[in-house]
Amino acid sequence: MDFNNTKMGDYYVVDVAGRLDATTSSEFEQQCDIWMEAEEYQILIDMSAVEYISSAGLRGILTSAKKIKGKAGNIRFCGLQGMVADVFKMSGFAAMFQIFDNKEQAING
Repeated sequence: MDFNNTKMGDYYVVDVAGRLDATTSSEFEQQCDIWMEAEEYQILIDMSAVEYISSAGLRGILTSAKKIKGKAGNIRFCGLQGMVADVFKMSGFAAMFQIFDNKEQAING
C-alpha cells in the first residue's frame, strides 16, 4: 500500500494505492494516527488507485474515522471505482461517509 499526501485548501489529501486488506489495514490506521499527530483532522482519501478492499480494510477505515471524528474532524472519500465502490455500497459505508467523484468536488462540496 502506498500513500501520497498533499494539502488542498483545508483538507489533507491522501492518495492511496494498492490493496486495503488484512495485511495493509494496520498500515492505513498507522498513517491516520500520523496525520492526527500532525493535527490534520480534515482528511480526504482518494481511493482511485485502490484495487481491492476487504472487511479488514473497512474495519481499518471505520476505526480511523472514529478517531478523526473524536477530534471534531471529518473524513471524505473520492475516486471509488469498480469493486471498491460496490463494497462501500453493500457495506453501508456509502451512507456513512461523504463520497465524491473526484478531489475537486470533495474539496468544494
